[in-house]
Amino acid sequence: MIRETRFLISRKPFAVNLDTLHTETHTRDNGTHYYSGRIDAVWYRRKKGLTYACIGTLWDVQDEHPQNGRAFLAAHDDGRHGGDCDGRWDGSRYWGAQEPEVMAAHMEILKPMLADVPTIPDGFDGWWTFQPAR
Repeated sequence: MIRETRFLISRKPFAVNLDTLHTETHTRDNGTHYYSGRIDAVWYRRKKGLTYACIGTLWDVQDEHPQNGRAFLAAHDDGRHGGDCDGRWDGSRYWGAQEPEVMAAHMEILKPMLADVPTIPDGFDGWWTFQPAR
């Protein structure tokens, strides 16, 4: 992924919480290792003229063990799947978790994001994109 200094929704950027990287080690049949990782993220998307604030994770499988969130993102080069969305707010409807506590935690982040696009919530670093620099 590439770290950009400005927000352009057309480049499908993500803001990530660099401190939330979780990795697991896996062993192939030949004895070599690979690593799966997940990091918390928020992002905006626009569909049919409506802007959504989203919360979820970015995930990737890598051959080298990432030492931190920045290293994980620098090696993350396959954006085909985008982020795994756990919650989404469009200003009138919430989609996502059914547990009241999780929903409330999501809305605490999503409502201010959508009210002031392109706000980056506290604790998140943005903007990261899979698209090559122009």
